[in-house]
Amino acid sequence: MSNASTPRPTATIAEQVTEFDEGFTAQIGPDFSKVFADEQSALREAGVPDDAVKPGDTVVEATLLTPRGDEVSLAETVGEGPAVLVFYRGAWCPYCNLTLKTYQAELLPRLRERGVALVAISPQTPEGSEASVTNGSLEFPVLSDPGNVLSRALGIRTEPSADARAVHTELGFDVADSNADATGDIPFPTVLVVDADGTVVFADVHTDYTTRTEVDEIVAALDLLEARTA
Repeated sequence: MSNASTPRPTATIAEQVTEFDEGFTAQIGPDFSKVFADEQSALREAGVPDDAVKPGDTVVEATLLTPRGDEVSLAETVGEGPAVLVFYRGAWCPYCNLTLKTYQAELLPRLRERGVALVAISPQTPEGSEASVTNGSLEFPVLSDPGNVLSRALGIRTEPSADARAVHTELGFDVADSNADATGDIPFPTVLVVDADGTVVFADVHTDYTTRTEVDEIVAALDLLEARTA
């Protein structure tokens, strides 16, 4: 029986994505859907870059921006305990919004019980971060990484394919308009669990942006960290 203070999700992120994709495909049509499907296939085939962050690496210090545009260090945001860092593409990405909402509802209560920080980071403008907060009624820090400085250091920077960006334009959107540095650079959706010293103990990099780290995977990584430090 699950504890009332740690409710179990009614659907996994993968299940929610499947449901979303059905409606999204119907909305944008088969031609645009094929462009995105081809992009996702190419990303999966390329795989995670060799220099992407791995367990044992240390997360470098970084100056980030709050939704109000104030500078804040990653260290002061995280505090002195372990943390879960979530790198996402932006408020324009429906898969990101779906994931952050799930983390708000299903992961954050479990992290609070453990004294573990949860921080979401994207390259978008502070206004975009504020949109993410509003869209998901998020109660954890949502910060901007202008220029993808942190994601670049972690080896998780990428960009949409030229064909995908062309479809974005047809749909009335350009990722560069959302980013703080006016480029199309974005991070691979990534979840890191770091210990109190900033050492990565769990790294899950998703090249296919329609897949994400499930809540139970993050909790399992924290269980291992707690067992190791007990």
